[in-house]
Amino acid sequence: MAGGGGGETASVDSAQPVEVIVDGVATISAARLGSLLRTVPAEPLSTAEQTSLVFMREEEKLARDVYVYLDSLWGASVPTFTNIAKSEATHMASILTLLQRYALADPAAATGLGQFADPRLQVLYDQLVAGGSVSVVEALKVGAAIEEIDIIDLRAALALVDNRDIRLVYESLVSGSRNHLQAFVRALQQQGVAYAPQYLTPAEYAEIIGG
Repeated sequence: MAGGGGGETASVDSAQPVEVIVDGVATISAARLGSLLRTVPAEPLSTAEQTSLVFMREEEKLARDVYVYLDSLWGASVPTFTNIAKSEATHMASILTLLQRYALADPAAATGLGQFADPRLQVLYDQLVAGGSVSVVEALKVGAAIEEIDIIDLRAALALVDNRDIRLVYESLVSGSRNHLQAFVRALQQQGVAYAPQYLTPAEYAEIIGG
């Protein structure tokens, strides 16, 4: 999720709704997602799929909310958080599209910035913003950690879901988080810091950074 500078055009995978700007900001296009979902029928949801959608909606909100908070602290010197917060808002919206498609209640509908219905995510948010408040470097490490957690959770979710529309969105989110992790690592390198993975295995991390 590195910096905000590039003026180059986005790269687009026609099989996914993700648009990746050269600096690593991965946005999910609502128009492209809608077009792709029209080609995929809605299917009955398992309990695991329902639970997963509700959780992922709030987990994407956690990423957006942390980046908004860190941008308020460090945005004057590092544009990373401004850009990634906007990107994460599109990730949130992609899950909301699925919740609405299946008439599921939105857990983020009645919560403000930094507030979560899931107490586990509330605790995690509080820990992350505290850690990211220490310095720019620690804030960027928090960003990288969030993307690692997202990748791990999305991969676990993909092992439990088989509805094609959910898999399409989750695979797009994994792609976005990989790009964001790469970008945060570059931002840390610009600060003279070599990042070590906090949640991914060294092999998983090496595959993402080298990809």
